[in-house]
Amino acid sequence: MRRLRAPTGFAVVAFALAICGAAEAQDMARDTAQTWDELVAAAQKEGTVVVIGPAHPEIRRVLPEAFKSRFGVTVEYIGGPGGIAASKIRAERAAGIYSADVALAAVQTLQTVFYEEKMLEPLRPLLILPEVTDRSKWKRGELWFPDPEHEYVLRLFNSAAELFSINTRYVKPADMSSARDLFLNPKFRGRIASHDPTVTGTGSAFAAVMYVQLGEDFVRKLYVDQKTAISRDERQLTDWLLRGTYPIVFGADDAQIESMRKEGIPVEAVYSIPGFAPLVLGGNGLIAVFNHAPHPNAAKLFVNWIASRDGLELYARTVKWATTRNDIDEASFLPPEVIPKPGVEYFDGYDWDFALKTKLKVRMWLKEQLAR
Repeated sequence: MRRLRAPTGFAVVAFALAICGAAEAQDMARDTAQTWDELVAAAQKEGTVVVIGPAHPEIRRVLPEAFKSRFGVTVEYIGGPGGIAASKIRAERAAGIYSADVALAAVQTLQTVFYEEKMLEPLRPLLILPEVTDRSKWKRGELWFPDPEHEYVLRLFNSAAELFSINTRYVKPADMSSARDLFLNPKFRGRIASHDPTVTGTGSAFAAVMYVQLGEDFVRKLYVDQKTAISRDERQLTDWLLRGTYPIVFGADDAQIESMRKEGIPVEAVYSIPGFAPLVLGGNGLIAVFNHAPHPNAAKLFVNWIASRDGLELYARTVKWATTRNDIDEASFLPPEVIPKPGVEYFDGYDWDFALKTKLKVRMWLKEQLAR
């Protein structure tokens, strides 16, 4: 019969350390809970968090309502174009005024203004909610910080985006054999329209994507030789498409296009075409906290909540974008084409270097081409 040996001194010490480790883990869990409770209490004492965000009427309503209901803290939501918000904050800071706590923005504003002008507080250390810091809850196996230091800007959305829209009365499947064959087809000369590619926005972003994928000569032929019409009015572009005035449009209102398609109008958004990698974007899904925030505890509470499953699902359901979390049932509220598919190679329009350098380069180059 095998005898059980008495534990050696080393085993006794290891056993004791294991017990202490378990006790320490329990204490840590209690401390985390207390820290979260203390954060909520401190945020409630401040009473308000000022959030700069997109000019989306539903976001303006649902995020403040949900946050106030959950934590008793008022969200002062300032919605509008990113450029206007950036100019306002820049002017205030020059005068020593610090009014904003959190930014929910697109890459252009967050990167070229708030980040580049050193207006941001490191965000990673502020994330303390276990379901946020748990790497297994994110599709990449980690939180996605695209900035060079990997700590200032958190990416919440990664959604497949439409490349362009067509009027199917004029654009047929045979025309769609490849991006080159479609866009440079002589029959569509003077029949293509685009959001202005010489200013920041949808038009310049897509022009830069085409520049990288299809080359400078292609982009010159598309915008110059094909006599692409230019507009800065999304409604005008959408109307041109609906009427068939321009049956191929870059930068139409995708929500309206989808609504019209469901009503039987012959228009549709195109997400992929041979010879061109599909596109993913982050929308207004980059979040950051301003340094010198007037409500630092409420800001910390807000970013933890919006990055949690409940907060991010609410945001995603409202704007209809795919998230970077893996525990949200996106198929229940998103069409399949906007959810990035495993194994597919996408072009990331929110890549940090692409957004910071390439888009500016192409925008300036196109401005010269179109001025000739």
